[in-house]
Amino acid sequence: MSAPTAPAELFRHSLKLLLDKNIADWVGLWAEGGVMEFPFAPPGWPRRLDGREAVASYMRHYPDHIDLHEFPELRILQTTDPRTIVVEMRGVGRLVETDVPFDMTYIAVVTVEDGHITSYRDYWNPLAVQQDGADFAGSAR
Repeated sequence: MSAPTAPAELFRHSLKLLLDKNIADWVGLWAEGGVMEFPFAPPGWPRRLDGREAVASYMRHYPDHIDLHEFPELRILQTTDPRTIVVEMRGVGRLVETDVPFDMTYIAVVTVEDGHITSYRDYWNPLAVQQDGADFAGSAR
């Protein structure tokens, strides 16, 4: 089955892939030159990832550190640009290393072109990564 191409459906599909820990297919939703940005990233964490390979490298070990169980609160808002959505959501699970509960609220601005993510600005809470076991991105902290 191929991935949906409309932004909201593609995003919902991407969440299912994350829950299934299918990082390879999740990365496959990205355009070759897609950009992921983290405007609230703390010092030592990346603020921008340029290209699918950079996103793949960043996400490669995500399931080894964060075991997502659900996205219980998901709101997808359409913008005046049909390619762009604003997403409000919570990701709930546990930190693998410590078995501590993980509960993060996100706001993301996502643009999809030709069925692939071209831009993803992720406004996540930088305080959450100060917990032991949350450092999946190999930060310098």
